Amino acid sequence: MRLSPGQLSTWLTAVIEVAEAAGREIMRIYESGFSVTLKQDRSPLTEADLAAQRLIGAGLAQLAAEVPMLAEESAPEVFAQRRGWPTLWLVDPLDGTREFVKRNGEFTVNIALVHEHEPLLGVVTAPARRTTYAAVRGGGAFRRDADGSRTPIHARRSAAAPLRVLGSRSHGDAVLDRMLDRLGPQVRISVGSALKFGLLAEGSGDLYVRRGATSEWDTAAGHAVVLEAGGCVVDMQGSPLRYNARPGVINPSFMAYADRSRDWVGLLAEPGLER
Repeated sequence: MRLSPGQLSTWLTAVIEVAEAAGREIMRIYESGFSVTLKQDRSPLTEADLAAQRLIGAGLAQLAAEVPMLAEESAPEVFAQRRGWPTLWLVDPLDGTREFVKRNGEFTVNIALVHEHEPLLGVVTAPARRTTYAAVRGGGAFRRDADGSRTPIHARRSAAAPLRVLGSRSHGDAVLDRMLDRLGPQVRISVGSALKFGLLAEGSGDLYVRRGATSEWDTAAGHAVVLEAGGCVVDMQGSPLRYNARPGVINPSFMAYADRSRDWVGLLAEPGLER
Protein backbone atom coordinates (compact mmCIF):
# COMPACT_ATOMS: atom_id res chain seq x y z
CA MET A 1 0.00 0.00 0.00
CA ARG A 2 1.32 3.43 -0.99
CA LEU A 3 0.35 6.23 1.37
CA SER A 4 0.77 9.73 -0.07
CA PRO A 5 1.20 12.82 2.14
CA GLY A 6 -2.14 14.13 0.87
CA GLN A 7 -3.94 10.91 1.74
CA LEU A 8 -2.37 10.82 5.20
CA SER A 9 -3.39 14.42 5.84
CA THR A 10 -6.97 13.66 4.82
CA TRP A 11 -7.00 10.58 7.01
CA LEU A 12 -5.67 12.56 9.96
CA THR A 13 -8.64 14.93 9.86
CA ALA A 14 -11.04 12.00 9.74
CA VAL A 15 -9.26 10.09 12.52
CA ILE A 16 -9.45 13.13 14.80
CA GLU A 17 -13.21 13.18 14.24
CA VAL A 18 -13.45 9.45 15.03
CA ALA A 19 -11.32 9.79 18.19
CA GLU A 20 -13.25 12.78 19.46
CA ALA A 21 -16.58 11.04 18.79
CA ALA A 22 -15.32 8.08 20.83
CA GLY A 23 -14.29 10.55 23.51
CA ARG A 24 -17.79 11.99 23.66
CA GLU A 25 -19.23 8.51 24.10
CA ILE A 26 -16.71 7.80 26.85
CA MET A 27 -17.71 11.02 28.62
CA ARG A 28 -21.38 10.13 28.38
CA ILE A 29 -20.68 6.91 30.25
CA TYR A 30 -18.23 8.63 32.61
CA GLU A 31 -20.88 11.13 33.67
CA SER A 32 -23.79 8.69 33.88
CA GLY A 33 -22.19 5.91 35.93
CA PHE A 34 -20.63 2.58 34.97
CA SER A 35 -19.67 -0.84 36.28
CA VAL A 36 -16.18 -2.33 36.26
CA THR A 37 -15.10 -5.90 35.54
CA LEU A 38 -11.61 -7.39 35.67
CA LYS A 39 -9.88 -9.02 32.71
CA GLN A 40 -7.66 -12.09 33.09
CA ASP A 41 -4.63 -9.88 33.76
CA ARG A 42 -6.60 -8.13 36.55
CA SER A 43 -6.76 -4.87 34.60
CA PRO A 44 -10.14 -3.10 34.64
CA LEU A 45 -12.66 -3.13 31.80
CA THR A 46 -15.69 -0.86 31.54
CA GLU A 47 -18.61 -0.31 29.21
CA ALA A 48 -16.74 2.76 27.95
CA ASP A 49 -13.81 0.64 26.65
CA LEU A 50 -16.16 -1.55 24.61
CA ALA A 51 -18.42 1.25 23.36
CA ALA A 52 -15.45 3.33 22.24
CA GLN A 53 -13.87 0.40 20.41
CA ARG A 54 -17.09 -0.33 18.52
CA LEU A 55 -17.39 3.29 17.46
CA ILE A 56 -13.74 3.54 16.42
CA GLY A 57 -13.86 0.26 14.51
CA ALA A 58 -16.86 1.41 12.51
CA GLY A 59 -15.32 4.82 11.82
CA LEU A 60 -11.97 3.46 10.65
CA ALA A 61 -13.64 0.80 8.49
CA GLN A 62 -15.64 3.52 6.76
CA LEU A 63 -12.50 5.61 6.25
CA ALA A 64 -10.20 2.85 4.99
CA ALA A 65 -11.80 -0.58 4.79
CA GLU A 66 -8.58 -2.04 3.39
CA VAL A 67 -6.60 -1.27 6.57
CA PRO A 68 -7.17 -3.75 9.44
CA MET A 69 -7.40 -2.69 13.07
CA LEU A 70 -5.69 -4.18 16.11
CA ALA A 71 -7.11 -2.89 19.38
CA GLU A 72 -6.84 -3.74 23.04
CA GLU A 73 -10.18 -5.53 23.06
CA SER A 74 -9.77 -7.27 19.67
CA ALA A 75 -10.78 -10.92 19.30
CA PRO A 76 -8.03 -13.55 19.72
CA GLU A 77 -8.05 -14.45 16.03
CA VAL A 78 -7.11 -10.87 15.14
CA PHE A 79 -3.92 -11.18 17.18
CA ALA A 80 -3.05 -14.36 15.28
CA GLN A 81 -3.53 -12.67 11.89
CA ARG A 82 -1.87 -9.31 12.53
CA ARG A 83 1.76 -10.40 11.89
CA GLY A 84 0.97 -10.49 8.17
CA TRP A 85 -0.29 -6.90 8.05
CA PRO A 86 2.23 -4.35 6.69
CA THR A 87 -0.24 -1.55 7.45
CA LEU A 88 -2.68 -1.44 10.36
CA TRP A 89 -4.46 0.77 12.84
CA LEU A 90 -3.28 0.37 16.44
CA VAL A 91 -6.03 1.47 18.81
CA ASP A 92 -6.47 1.83 22.53
CA PRO A 93 -10.12 2.88 22.86
CA LEU A 94 -9.65 3.91 26.49
CA ASP A 95 -6.06 4.28 27.63
CA GLY A 96 -5.92 4.79 31.37
CA THR A 97 -8.97 2.81 32.41
CA ARG A 98 -7.65 2.96 35.99
CA GLU A 99 -7.72 6.75 35.78
CA PHE A 100 -11.22 6.59 34.29
CA VAL A 101 -12.37 4.48 37.24
CA LYS A 102 -10.69 6.89 39.68
CA ARG A 103 -12.46 9.77 37.88
CA ASN A 104 -9.36 11.94 37.68
CA GLY A 105 -9.80 12.77 33.98
CA GLU A 106 -6.38 11.45 32.93
CA PHE A 107 -7.47 9.01 30.22
CA THR A 108 -7.17 9.11 26.45
CA VAL A 109 -8.31 7.62 23.17
CA ASN A 110 -5.28 6.51 21.13
CA ILE A 111 -5.38 5.82 17.38
CA ALA A 112 -2.23 5.26 15.30
CA LEU A 113 -1.60 4.25 11.71
CA VAL A 114 1.41 1.96 11.50
CA HIS A 115 3.11 1.17 8.20
CA GLU A 116 6.09 -1.19 7.91
CA HIS A 117 6.57 -1.12 11.69
CA GLU A 118 6.63 2.69 12.03
CA PRO A 119 3.89 5.05 13.27
CA LEU A 120 2.95 7.43 10.44
CA LEU A 121 -0.09 9.07 12.03
CA GLY A 122 -1.17 9.48 15.62
CA VAL A 123 -4.11 10.94 17.50
CA VAL A 124 -4.29 11.13 21.30
CA THR A 125 -7.57 12.59 22.56
CA ALA A 126 -8.11 13.45 26.23
CA PRO A 127 -11.91 13.83 26.36
CA ALA A 128 -12.15 15.03 29.97
CA ARG A 129 -9.65 17.79 29.16
CA ARG A 130 -11.20 18.45 25.74
CA THR A 131 -7.73 18.35 24.22
CA THR A 132 -6.38 16.39 21.26
CA TYR A 133 -2.75 15.88 20.25
CA ALA A 134 -2.26 14.85 16.63
CA ALA A 135 0.43 14.42 14.00
CA VAL A 136 1.11 12.93 10.59
CA ARG A 137 4.50 12.06 9.08
CA GLY A 138 6.02 15.17 7.54
CA GLY A 139 3.16 17.40 8.64
CA GLY A 140 4.23 18.43 12.12
CA ALA A 141 2.35 18.01 15.39
CA PHE A 142 -0.40 20.14 16.87
CA ARG A 143 -2.79 20.43 19.78
CA ARG A 144 -6.49 20.88 19.12
CA ASP A 145 -8.32 22.61 21.95
CA ALA A 146 -11.98 22.71 22.98
CA ASP A 147 -12.76 25.62 20.64
CA GLY A 148 -11.43 23.67 17.65
CA SER A 149 -8.30 25.78 17.26
CA ARG A 150 -5.06 24.09 16.23
CA THR A 151 -1.76 25.13 17.81
CA PRO A 152 1.52 23.75 16.42
CA ILE A 153 3.53 22.09 19.18
CA HIS A 154 7.23 21.41 19.57
CA ALA A 155 9.13 19.35 22.11
CA ARG A 156 11.78 21.23 24.05
CA ARG A 157 15.17 20.60 22.42
CA SER A 158 17.07 21.79 25.50
CA ALA A 159 15.91 20.21 28.76
CA ALA A 160 14.81 22.55 31.51
CA ALA A 161 16.60 23.01 34.81
CA PRO A 162 15.47 21.37 36.96
CA LEU A 163 14.67 18.49 34.63
CA ARG A 164 10.95 17.80 34.22
CA VAL A 165 10.40 14.03 34.33
CA LEU A 166 7.06 12.62 33.28
CA GLY A 167 5.89 9.40 34.88
CA SER A 168 2.96 7.10 35.38
CA ARG A 169 0.17 7.96 37.80
CA SER A 170 -0.67 4.32 38.58
CA HIS A 171 2.52 2.32 38.00
CA GLY A 172 5.20 2.96 40.63
CA ASP A 173 8.73 1.63 40.07
CA ALA A 174 11.40 1.80 42.78
CA VAL A 175 14.17 0.72 40.39
CA LEU A 176 13.22 3.47 37.93
CA ASP A 177 13.17 5.99 40.77
CA ARG A 178 16.76 5.03 41.61
CA MET A 179 17.80 5.38 37.96
CA LEU A 180 16.18 8.80 37.66
CA ASP A 181 17.78 10.04 40.88
CA ARG A 182 21.15 9.92 39.10
CA LEU A 183 20.01 12.63 36.68
CA GLY A 184 20.27 15.40 39.25
CA PRO A 185 17.71 18.04 40.28
CA GLN A 186 14.31 17.30 38.80
CA VAL A 187 10.59 17.81 39.06
CA ARG A 188 8.46 14.66 38.80
CA ILE A 189 5.18 15.04 36.91
CA SER A 190 2.81 12.10 37.41
CA VAL A 191 0.00 11.73 34.90
CA GLY A 192 -2.03 8.84 33.52
CA SER A 193 -2.30 7.38 30.02
CA ALA A 194 -0.73 8.67 26.80
CA LEU A 195 -1.11 12.23 28.07
CA LYS A 196 2.59 11.96 28.95
CA PHE A 197 3.46 11.88 25.23
CA GLY A 198 1.30 14.92 24.57
CA LEU A 199 2.88 16.89 27.40
CA LEU A 200 6.38 16.03 26.20
CA ALA A 201 5.44 16.93 22.61
CA GLU A 202 4.14 20.36 23.62
CA GLY A 203 7.23 21.13 25.69
CA SER A 204 5.66 20.64 29.12
CA GLY A 205 8.08 17.85 30.05
CA ASP A 206 11.64 16.81 29.14
CA LEU A 207 11.86 13.07 29.71
CA TYR A 208 9.51 10.11 30.01
CA VAL A 209 10.92 6.72 30.95
CA ARG A 210 8.87 3.57 31.29
CA ARG A 211 10.20 0.25 32.53
CA GLY A 212 8.02 -2.82 32.40
CA ALA A 213 5.11 -3.91 30.27
CA THR A 214 3.17 -1.61 27.99
CA SER A 215 1.34 -2.66 24.84
CA GLU A 216 1.89 -1.31 21.36
CA TRP A 217 -1.51 0.44 21.32
CA ASP A 218 -0.44 2.33 24.47
CA THR A 219 2.46 4.03 22.71
CA ALA A 220 2.09 4.13 18.91
CA ALA A 221 -0.16 7.21 18.67
CA GLY A 222 1.85 9.20 21.21
CA HIS A 223 5.07 8.06 19.52
CA ALA A 224 3.87 9.56 16.22
CA VAL A 225 3.05 12.86 17.93
CA VAL A 226 6.42 13.06 19.73
CA LEU A 227 8.32 12.32 16.51
CA GLU A 228 6.63 15.11 14.59
CA ALA A 229 7.15 17.48 17.52
CA GLY A 230 10.90 16.90 17.25
CA GLY A 231 11.42 14.22 19.86
CA CYS A 232 12.10 10.50 19.81
CA VAL A 233 10.86 7.32 21.49
CA VAL A 234 13.53 4.64 21.87
CA ASP A 235 14.21 1.46 23.81
CA MET A 236 16.79 1.39 26.58
CA GLN A 237 19.53 0.69 24.03
CA GLY A 238 18.57 3.76 21.97
CA SER A 239 16.77 2.03 19.08
CA PRO A 240 13.40 3.46 17.95
CA LEU A 241 10.35 1.49 19.07
CA ARG A 242 8.90 -0.64 16.29
CA TYR A 243 5.39 -1.99 15.93
CA ASN A 244 3.93 -5.30 14.77
CA ALA A 245 7.49 -6.58 14.49
CA ARG A 246 7.62 -9.04 17.42
CA PRO A 247 5.75 -12.25 18.23
CA GLY A 248 3.81 -10.43 20.95
CA VAL A 249 2.44 -6.92 21.37
CA ILE A 250 4.36 -5.96 24.53
CA ASN A 251 6.85 -3.13 24.16
CA PRO A 252 10.33 -3.21 25.65
CA SER A 253 11.15 -0.63 28.27
CA PHE A 254 11.56 2.77 26.61
CA MET A 255 12.25 6.46 26.98
CA ALA A 256 10.99 9.56 25.17
CA TYR A 257 12.86 12.87 24.97
CA ALA A 258 13.85 15.69 22.61
CA ASP A 259 17.14 16.96 24.08
CA ARG A 260 19.75 15.02 22.11
CA SER A 261 22.68 16.79 23.74
CA ARG A 262 22.57 14.37 26.69
CA ASP A 263 23.33 10.65 26.57
CA TRP A 264 20.09 9.49 28.19
CA VAL A 265 20.80 5.84 27.35
CA GLY A 266 24.14 5.97 29.14
CA LEU A 267 22.84 8.04 32.03
CA LEU A 268 19.96 5.62 32.67
CA ALA A 269 21.91 2.39 32.21
CA GLU A 270 21.52 0.08 35.18
CA PRO A 271 24.32 -2.55 35.38
CA GLY A 272 23.06 -6.05 35.98
CA LEU A 273 19.45 -5.26 35.11
CA GLU A 274 17.59 -6.23 31.97
CA ARG A 275 16.73 -3.12 30.01
